[in-house]
Amino acid sequence: MSEITIMTVPLKFVNHSIEDYAMQVTYDPVSGEGKVVYNLSVIKNEDLEFAISTFKDAHKTGVTVSGRVKFFSSGERVDGYVVPKGFTGICTICSVTFDGLLIRRGIPITPIGGGIVEIEKRIPLRFTHIILYEHTTIDPLQVLISQKTTSVTSVMRTGSGSILANIREFHMEAEPQVGMVLDELSNSSLSGILEVGIPNLPLLGVPVSPQFVGIAAVGGTNPMAALKEGDCWVQTQAMKGLTEISGMDEIRDY
Repeated sequence: MSEITIMTVPLKFVNHSIEDYAMQVTYDPVSGEGKVVYNLSVIKNEDLEFAISTFKDAHKTGVTVSGRVKFFSSGERVDGYVVPKGFTGICTICSVTFDGLLIRRGIPITPIGGGIVEIEKRIPLRFTHIILYEHTTIDPLQVLISQKTTSVTSVMRTGSGSILANIREFHMEAEPQVGMVLDELSNSSLSGILEVGIPNLPLLGVPVSPQFVGIAAVGGTNPMAALKEGDCWVQTQAMKGLTEISGMDEIRDY
């Protein structure tokens, strides 16, 4: 009897995917050029106008990573994926791009997890749900969108509700360098930093390692969560790939 060889493929947890993509980010906030990590979502063509309006409102109220977006019509190809007939593809910038900016400055980061943050009067209070990156092979925000656990629309309208967010940590000695990156971001196409913590103390209820500082950012798929709340059909793949930010448009131009 001949032997049967079974090929096994090791599982790749999300924290490893984040590190892989972050290392490839070349975006420079000062020049506004370079590669960013993007998410790819697909919606029905009839929901496109509503999607544009929702994205504009989401960006104005600060629940997006960036106002940069790229739309793909039916039949167009996005990194090997062909947008189906009757649907529109939407590329948005993923918050993993921020991790890449820190790494480019020589600041080691540790991705912690993604989840839901409670917002009250536009102030982030705490993570109410969190999935640790090292324990999952599926992006946490992708999972949470499918469970309809957000109220992004409420945050956009009233300033209170629940949004998608993520958290990572860096060593306290890197605080000055992180501050420089945040200053550069304030004048760039990227935004979405929720809060920076204090060394050794939990951030929004999430513990950090000794001598480390937590930093939380909004999830890049919050506009898609808002569409889902509006009963639109949405399918999202987080961290789909990398793209030149110069090839993306400002949502305000639509």
